[in-house]
Amino acid sequence: MAKRKESSNNEASGSEDSASDNEEIVNVDFDFFDFKPDIDYQAIKNLLRQTFDSDNVIFDLSALADLILSQSSLGSTVKCDGPESDPFAYLTVVNANLHRDHPALRQVIDYILSKSKKNNDLSNKIRELLADDAKTTTALLFSERLINMPTEVVPPMYNMLLDEMKKAIQNGEKYDFDYYIIISKSFTEIVSLIDEEDDRPKKKKKKAAQNAKEIFYFHAEDELIMQNSEFSLVYQFSNEAQEADSKRAFQDYGIAPQGQLMLISKQNFEKTVSEMLQMFAIPAQ
Repeated sequence: MAKRKESSNNEASGSEDSASDNEEIVNVDFDFFDFKPDIDYQAIKNLLRQTFDSDNVIFDLSALADLILSQSSLGSTVKCDGPESDPFAYLTVVNANLHRDHPALRQVIDYILSKSKKNNDLSNKIRELLADDAKTTTALLFSERLINMPTEVVPPMYNMLLDEMKKAIQNGEKYDFDYYIIISKSFTEIVSLIDEEDDRPKKKKKKAAQNAKEIFYFHAEDELIMQNSEFSLVYQFSNEAQEADSKRAFQDYGIAPQGQLMLISKQNFEKTVSEMLQMFAIPAQ
């Protein structure tokens, strides 16, 4: 069933020489739906592959997609062409303590524990939260969307997720989480290989090198989540990630993708959702 509809404006432009002449505003309606396992499976699997980037081969994404879709009353997809179309974005949570022994989720948990070793405090906290005798309940939050999807579709999904969890808790379901673990991606800039080949001015190369450690976010909301998180870290993928050259992705530099891991408390999660609704609100028409 459709949950609600949002409209967003996307700018479409032509070449750089004629951008000012061809620029126009395109109105797009986005509908929010519950998961439909028979329709959404392949798209969710592809979006999971996008999240884990080059490390996606480590996981049984088919089984993980099945687990996510088995919670059909919790979480949302975003579509533009009705409920029978493929989703362009999704958001959901999985009870990590309840499904700890599910083979596909176990792979994700082991991966998180492995990557968190570079931060002892975070690693110890996650081990405590996911232990057999844990006193708290922790969710793994999965969220991804196709490139160029507007950030404005995200706050409604998070807000609906909070509402759905409250209803589920009232019905005796185990969605009262004390913490949320969020796996996402960020990136740093790298010097363009084409610039190297063309022997562009060294000043530009030096600037790119200086910016190499600055973190940029594929998802604008991740920066807000990170700021409100108890712990966060970036990590390198186990398998070599494909770097995008600047001439295909950005004006001056290429990008080096990396994993982004965040741990946020229930209180700060709810605060973050409230801030998202204000920060990324769709402008009034």
